Amino acid sequence: MVDANIIKFPEIKLATEDFEVEFDMELEAVGYQKEEIRNGLNYIDAQLISIHRRVDELNKEIDGLTNHSDGIDYIIAVSSGILAGIIDSFWVGKFDFENGKDWGNDKVNNFVVKMAQTQGYEGDNLEGAIRYLESGKKHGNSGIRSGFGAPSDSTTNELGGPLQHHLRDFAHHPTPMGLMFSLLTQFTEKAYGTDTNGHFIVVNIKDKAYIGKDIPQKLLFGSVFWFLHLVSDMAGSNKYHGAGTGLPGPLLSLAKELSVLPFFKNIHIGENTFSEWLSKLFNGTLLGEHNSEGKVIDKVRFDLRAELGVAHELGRQAIPVIINECIVRGFYFIRRLGMEIKEKGIRELGELGRVDWDKVKPTKNRTIVRMLTIATGTFTMIDLGDAAIRGGIESMKSAGNPSMFAKEFVLRVNFVGVGRFAIAVGTDVSMGIKNDKLRNERMALHSKQLHFMNAKIYYMQADSWVAAQTTERTLNETAEVMKRATIFTMETWKANRESMNNIGTYRQGIEKHNPGLIKDIHSVLKWGL
Repeated sequence: MVDANIIKFPEIKLATEDFEVEFDMELEAVGYQKEEIRNGLNYIDAQLISIHRRVDELNKEIDGLTNHSDGIDYIIAVSSGILAGIIDSFWVGKFDFENGKDWGNDKVNNFVVKMAQTQGYEGDNLEGAIRYLESGKKHGNSGIRSGFGAPSDSTTNELGGPLQHHLRDFAHHPTPMGLMFSLLTQFTEKAYGTDTNGHFIVVNIKDKAYIGKDIPQKLLFGSVFWFLHLVSDMAGSNKYHGAGTGLPGPLLSLAKELSVLPFFKNIHIGENTFSEWLSKLFNGTLLGEHNSEGKVIDKVRFDLRAELGVAHELGRQAIPVIINECIVRGFYFIRRLGMEIKEKGIRELGELGRVDWDKVKPTKNRTIVRMLTIATGTFTMIDLGDAAIRGGIESMKSAGNPSMFAKEFVLRVNFVGVGRFAIAVGTDVSMGIKNDKLRNERMALHSKQLHFMNAKIYYMQADSWVAAQTTERTLNETAEVMKRATIFTMETWKANRESMNNIGTYRQGIEKHNPGLIKDIHSVLKWGL
């Protein structure tokens, strides 16, 4: 927008004997009004551009958070859930903890033998492998002839005895904290763990044979020897190979480490503190079989092998869940790709670059999340129904014993599927909440955009009024100049007539004083000479 100025038209000055026109042009600045309007319009335009850009971003996000599923998508999701439920019911079956423990024992035993063989053991017997790792040959130039021992083994009685030592001694935990306490023991010559009440305690090392004499040896004993010692303890001692207490798994170890914190000390599970509950879980009295008097007749230890067994069983339960996931995501991908190819009119492989892959990828959008919610919900419904039916059958076999129903029901529930359904529902709900939030933001931006557009109209109206005011003033001044010019012209013509009328009275004087003047004037008027 260009600054406007008011032009002062020429001032005409008259004289009695002569006249002259003075062209005085004066520019009266009104730019401050125009400048204010221009700045306001520039600010509004910048705000509108910013709002438009953000609205475009919101539209894209809202589209991804909006469910675009149709009937076909729902049919496929339900069908996939039904198929996965059938697979779970007839091929996966119930959660078998004993089968999982057997699998865990087998894997741990094989691992212990292989690790012993890497250290020079030539046999393939588990008992021999454990004995070799615990009391093997001389280790290099260290002077140590025993196996891969641990300094804290000399504090067994102070840290729980044979049954609880591996749980209560933090250096026997297969976790990062276990490694840290193992190294700390090397440099402080103290063991760290808990007492019978779950309080953190520090105990002096009695046998320092596995305490390094210098920093490199301390690091060697605290890390490499520590790891190989844990391997020897995984399957129990050489006296009870395959059936010993073993090591606590990573989850149980982490829980025991957390139990010394003030927050967890106040937690009670039944009549036991959290620390006591973990101890009973590890030594087998919590999950063991009890007689009618409440005495334990068969212990079920929950150690590393048990954790591996649980992971194995959960892995079996994950099979139908993964199948369900793959079917839904695969169908979504194939169908959306076909829709893109049809919409873009793609006829050759070289034209696939025109595909909008964001619309095809079966991830990060509300549509696939809703399909997975329906599929996993269908699977979970079938799974729970199957568990209830089989639990009812077992209950009828035991004369309506409700505990048999509860036991069979729990063992038949696919917890991986339930967890996946919970995640799908949570994701769907969170996307819906985020969608509503973004829609509200977009509505607020539209309101703000309307406000700025109204302001822009007001600024443009103000600009028009300033221009109109300038034009009016200019026209008024032009009319005034024309009026004065008309008066001047009329007065000039009047003076000319008077001069023409007076020419006759001047002729005699001219002929008397300048006889040739009239002839010369006549010649000029006639011939232009």
